[in-house]
Amino acid sequence: MAMPATVAWACPCGCRPSRTVSSDAYLKQTIRLGRPGRVMPRFDHLSAAEVEAIVEHIRGWHDGDRPVFSQARIEGDVQRGARLFSQHCAQCHGEQGEGGQGTGVTFSRPRDLPIIAPALNNPGFLAAASDAMIKATLMQGREGTPMASFREQGLSEEQINDLVAYVRSFEGEHTDPAPRVEEIEPTLVYDSPYGLEETVEAVERAAVGKNFRLIRRQKLEEGLFPEGEENDRQVIVYFCNFNFLYDALTVDPRVGLFLPCRVTVVEQEGQVRVMTINPKRLSVLFNNERLDQACDEMHRIYTDILEEATF
Repeated sequence: MAMPATVAWACPCGCRPSRTVSSDAYLKQTIRLGRPGRVMPRFDHLSAAEVEAIVEHIRGWHDGDRPVFSQARIEGDVQRGARLFSQHCAQCHGEQGEGGQGTGVTFSRPRDLPIIAPALNNPGFLAAASDAMIKATLMQGREGTPMASFREQGLSEEQINDLVAYVRSFEGEHTDPAPRVEEIEPTLVYDSPYGLEETVEAVERAAVGKNFRLIRRQKLEEGLFPEGEENDRQVIVYFCNFNFLYDALTVDPRVGLFLPCRVTVVEQEGQVRVMTINPKRLSVLFNNERLDQACDEMHRIYTDILEEATF
């Protein structure tokens, strides 16, 4: 498939360049379900009226008819479709329909294509897009993107049906639903048997032991109250592993909102507690499956540091 020289933009829900093949039902389902693991979050907390308002706003960007697609399944040969997919689609969408590398958050990061090809094996996409809509996309292409019309590329309607059947076959690969943000504790909290100063020093030693560089120690309320009036029984320890930081920012620059790494030590009513954010919650919040591994590793590191500091 020929790639244009210019960089094109594509909304995660496919609304702008694909307006002739995006139904209202598809847009609504996309808003509701999102794209698990692909940055586009689910907005299942919105009311029906709010979702309708968003769709109407999107439709206001362009004039034209609103397509309505049948929900019936299209019959095709999955094996032939797999071969056609490898030949015509895998270059952009990945060998297993996993989508282009990168998440589309910013154009400033390295990526394998000038536009992020959507993940066709994504459960959100497969639930939102009917077979008829997928077929219409293959037949017509997507204006303003590298996605050309497969009819113009020389494929027959039967071959396009085979491709649709193969894309639909990805549906059986998903079993476990993605966790919800509210199902995961936002913080990791440990009680310390030591005093505040001793606990802070233990946190610093544990962080250094995990190959982190100490950045600074400061009072939690620093900058919020006049100097000298801050609560000196609440302390933040900042530390960083710059290689880990760089790798995480390359995957998703939004991680920068929560960096550098930090642990807070608080003494209240004689009890010292050590706490930090829970990276597993960030993993779900960011909705970026490529970041999951880094978040899991950071959760392990934070847990080790907190346990060692309070042992």
